[in-house]
Amino acid sequence: MTGKVKFSYGPMDCGKSTLALQIDHNLARQGRQGLLLVRHDRSGNAQITSRIGITRQALEVEADTDVRAVVRQAWERGKHVDYLIVDEAQFLSPEQVEQLAELADESCIDVYCFGIATDFRSVLFPGAQRLFELADELQPVQVEVLCWCGRPGRFNARVADGVVLRTGDTVFVADTVPNPDSGSTGEVNSGPTRSSTELATVRYQVLCRRHFRLGEVGPDASGQGQLQLA
Repeated sequence: MTGKVKFSYGPMDCGKSTLALQIDHNLARQGRQGLLLVRHDRSGNAQITSRIGITRQALEVEADTDVRAVVRQAWERGKHVDYLIVDEAQFLSPEQVEQLAELADESCIDVYCFGIATDFRSVLFPGAQRLFELADELQPVQVEVLCWCGRPGRFNARVADGVVLRTGDTVFVADTVPNPDSGSTGEVNSGPTRSSTELATVRYQVLCRRHFRLGEVGPDASGQGQLQLA
């Protein structure tokens, strides 16, 4: 017997983190034991957070983390590991994805990864690309996210002052426009520190292919940031 590697992917706000926590809940109810891992959660903390308000503590995967060592440490503490839930899996390195595949093949651990496929340039994240190459199952998350025009949204555009950006740091996790309802001012969880001026003008927005290609963000280009990258 071997474990499986499954990659569930989709654009921002399609419910990936919610699905990750639901699968963890279902597996735990069956008596299975697992670990929750995350890389660059939107909250800035070592946890998996869903926009609908569900949160679970998780282990943060750093750039130099050997995921196999994380599992071995759990074994040393007497914890059996039947499965791994990995959120924000696009931020993993290709080597870490290969470590997950090794755990599935050699230790019979089921690995459930969740993340975005492409970055703000519509280019595959290195971690997502390796998951596409190695995963046993690839599943688009079925909750449909719409572009402002009503077509299905697939592309995670980075927008500054109403302009779709085509260059910049690959990793820039933020919904940086304040939300008057929540009191939140947004946050950046990775990448270089940004000035308050820059934080006030950068946001993410899901667009269909046509409007991503044309750089059109809708009739109200200066409105509140639509989504966080997650």
